[in-house]
Order: sequence, then structure tokens, then C-alpha cells
Amino acid sequence: MKFSEMPYNRPDIAAAEKKYTELTEKFQNSTSAQEQYQVILEHEKMKNNLDTLSTIAYIRNSINTTDKFYEDEMAFVDENSPVVEEYIQKFYQAVAQTSYKEDLQKLTGELFFTNIELALKSFSPAIIGLVQKENALVTEYEKLLASAKIEMDGKTVNLSQLGKYTTSSDRGLRKEAWEKAGGFFLANAKRLDDIYAELVKNRTEQAKQLGYQNYVQLGYDRLGRNCYGPEEVKEYRKQIVQDLVPMITELKKKQAQRLGQPDIKFYDDNCLFPDGNPTPQGTTQELIDDAKKMYHEMNPLTGEFFDFMTKNELFDLESKAGKAGGGYCTSIPDYQAPFIFSNFNGTAGDVEVLTHEAGHAFADYMSQNIALREEACPTMDGAETHSMSMELFSRPWDKLFFGDQAEKFHQYQLEAALDFIPYGCLVDHFQTEMYEHPELTPDERKAKWLELEHLYRPWIDFEDIPFFSKGGGYQRQHHIYSFPLYYIDYCLAQTTALEFWSASEKDWKEAFNRYLTFVKAGGTKTYVQLVKSAGLELPFHQGCIKKLCEEIKEYLKQYEK
Repeated sequence: MKFSEMPYNRPDIAAAEKKYTELTEKFQNSTSAQEQYQVILEHEKMKNNLDTLSTIAYIRNSINTTDKFYEDEMAFVDENSPVVEEYIQKFYQAVAQTSYKEDLQKLTGELFFTNIELALKSFSPAIIGLVQKENALVTEYEKLLASAKIEMDGKTVNLSQLGKYTTSSDRGLRKEAWEKAGGFFLANAKRLDDIYAELVKNRTEQAKQLGYQNYVQLGYDRLGRNCYGPEEVKEYRKQIVQDLVPMITELKKKQAQRLGQPDIKFYDDNCLFPDGNPTPQGTTQELIDDAKKMYHEMNPLTGEFFDFMTKNELFDLESKAGKAGGGYCTSIPDYQAPFIFSNFNGTAGDVEVLTHEAGHAFADYMSQNIALREEACPTMDGAETHSMSMELFSRPWDKLFFGDQAEKFHQYQLEAALDFIPYGCLVDHFQTEMYEHPELTPDERKAKWLELEHLYRPWIDFEDIPFFSKGGGYQRQHHIYSFPLYYIDYCLAQTTALEFWSASEKDWKEAFNRYLTFVKAGGTKTYVQLVKSAGLELPFHQGCIKKLCEEIKEYLKQYEK
């Protein structure tokens, strides 16, 4: 079914409560593991329907944040999703206490129970009011960013559209674009300070009420991290500072030379070439047509997947007034349909987002054969490996998108992938500090961000760009507000994706088959198990980053001429 034809009606919360009460009693009264498994499938059907309705509302609200109907529906979802979570938790409690656990595990797998235990730890009816307030604050933040109207080059643009100017080959235009971005954030700084302060306070209170020391471990549990914790991530960040940051510092010196500058200013960082970064050739529809050709040549499964996406119009790609920023892929369970949302702006990011989100969508499409929906998707480190690896597996087809700029894009893509990892670690380190020290003031938060900028990105000179030079840059990273402690997943996934890239340079088909093994497993394995099953090294293992750096440095030598 086409997305535009998918019906929406407000979820009936009273009916959901009644149904979940019945399911919980039915589960408790079952006399065998097989009967209980059938009740779990009924629960999945119920949850899928609720998720489908809230996802449709979310997508349509993202596409047009000024649509009053879906704005109201999202307010309803924000208020009622924690209420529904209480019903689900009561059902999970019954599952966790089953006397048929040993036999039931043979049907569900052990990981199903591990994940239920994490879900039960990280929620209680006592925090429903706090979660409702948290949801409302996140929605306010997203809407505030979507409201940006910035005069640039004779046009009125939003923050997504401004991205085209922040990477312009015209240095003066780049600086002006960043100054105007800073101006928008500066004009809204007080409310942005207050929203984040309220979110940190709120999440800290949730953690305290649930018996956690602070929000950090609660955040890990809510993200389902079932095979590593904050200490492993801390070790990973140390490796990035020790092994990757020095390498990127050298790459940035070469970038400055290419740009004819003595060093890299903040507004130079994302512009890798004096004539500008590579740009895709063609309209949005032509890029989709090129992607269709690529996916048909890549593998029969990817071709089948992309036909499904185009037939059912499961995209909204172009930036427009009132549209939420960023890009994402989400799943509409009742229709077994992924959906890709983006903000094309004429930069290389259009192709990167299309292939990245298509990696998510392909994994979602492939997961339909997994019996339990709750095991369809791995934790986000695994899910982001799906997407970031797809970006790199697409390299043999880059001429379709970039024409004679394909080789330029190859250099740009690898350097940008490396450049991202320290930034992602900065975001994660910052958030960890914020939740470990929730008492910090807005000015102290900005000082900490600036301190970490110098640790993870020492090559950047912020000069006198308003807002950013004072440490306000964290407020433009919406994950910090909307998806707490998520961002390190991108870093781990980028590392794993680069391992897939390294393997593909030796044997693309063999590497892609290993990738398919990773994808097809969905969430039936932990992240550690998925990485090992694909014959890759875990990112937080000592020496993993150093080895990758050496391989990529050798590869990039071909571009030094």
C-alpha cells in the first residue's frame, strides 16, 4: 500500500488497556509454553497496530510540522505512549515470571528474555508523568528547529537547506552561512538552554525513581545494550583520541593546503576541496532511478527491496518549509513497510542519506521473516552498521550519482567517515558528562562542550563565529535532546562499516555476503555476536582502531597527488 493511502485513526487507549489486561490474564492462565508463545504473538499483533498508528502520525507530522491535525495527534501520542507502556510492562512481567521459561526460550530464544529484563528495569508506572513531560519537551525542541527561517543568498531557507551554503566552495559564503546559523541559535539560546536543562533534570529524576545512580546506565538499558556498558565505550573513546585524532589532524593539514589556507577554520571543516565537495548529478527522481539501477545490479534481494519502496512511494526526500530537519528511516509494522525521510539540499549528503537510510530500510524489509517483531531489529549499534555499511558497499556505483566526480567522492566519503567518528565520540562524551553532573549550569555545559571539542577536534579554529565559538554547538545536534546517549552507536557502526569496506576492497562479493549474514540475523543476536558472526573485530577491542587507521592511511595515499 502507498504511504499516502495508509489510513490513520487515533489509537484507542481504553481498548488497548482492556486488550492487554486480557492478554496478560490469558498468558498467566496458559498451561504450556506453546500456548504462551501464541499469546506473545497476539501481543505482537496488538503492539504492531499501535506502533503503526503512532508511526504514521510521526511521519506526517515530520513532513509538515505546521499541520495542526498531526501536531495534535503527536501531542496525544507523547502523552499516551508512556500509558500504553505501562500495559505492555505488566504483560512483560507476566512473561518474565513464567514457570515455562525453559521451554518458552526454545521458541523465543534467550535474548528475548534478556531484553524483557532490561525493559522491565527501565520503566515504572511511577515515572509516567516524567516521560510525558520529556516527550513534550523533545517535540518542542524539534518544532523550534523546524521553525527556522533564515535569509541567505536572496532566499528564505531552513536549517537543512542552509547546509548547501555551509559547504560552498565560496569561503565567504560558507562563513556567512555558519554565522547565520549561529544567529538563529543565539536568538533562541535561552529556550534551548532551558529545554536541555529541563530534559537533564527530568531524565535524572526518572533514573533516581527507578533506582539508578544517574541516567547513564538507564539510557544504556533503554537502548537495549545487552552485551557492553559505559566502560567499554569509554575505552573505545580513548582509542579514538589516541589513534584516530592524530591521523585526522594530519589529514586536516592536507585539507588546509588544498584549500590554500594556513589552518582549518570552523567554516572550512566540511569543505574538503577548493572547488567544492562533490555534488550529485540530477534531480531527486533521477537519483531514485539511479538508486534503483544500483540496487538491481547489487543483489536480487536489494533489487526486490527497492522495487517495493518505489512502488509504494515510501519516501519523502526533498526539503521544504515547515518540514522537520534531518533524515531517518522508520518502520510501519502492519504494512511490513520501511519509510525513508530526508531533506535533500543538493549536496553529497543527499546520496549519503539515500544509501544510509536505504541500508536501514533494506534490513527492515529483510526482517519480515523473523517470527517475533521484537527480535526483528538489533540494538542501534547493529542497525547503524546496516546503514553505514550500505553507504560504503555502494561505492562501485558512485558514477551513477556523481559522474566524473565519482573518484572525488570516494576520497571525500572516506575522509568524512573518519572525520565523523571523533565528532560522534565528542557528542557521546558530552552527554555522559551531562548526566553524570546534572547540576551544571548552561554556561558550564557550553564550557564542557568547548573543552571536549579541543580534545576530539583539535584542528578546528572557531574564530569568532557567534554561538559556536562559545560552546553552543551541542544545541544543533538534535540527538542530544531527542535520543539521549544514542550517538555512540553511529561511531561503533562506522568503525564496523569501515571493516566491511576494507574487506570489500579485497573481495566485494564475499564481503557483501558477510553483510547479508549480519543483516538477516536482525535482532536475534547481540551486537557482539553479530560482529563476530560477520568475521569482524569489535570496535572497543584494543588495537582495532589503530589497525583500521593504518589501512585507510595507506589507501588515501593514492589521492595525495
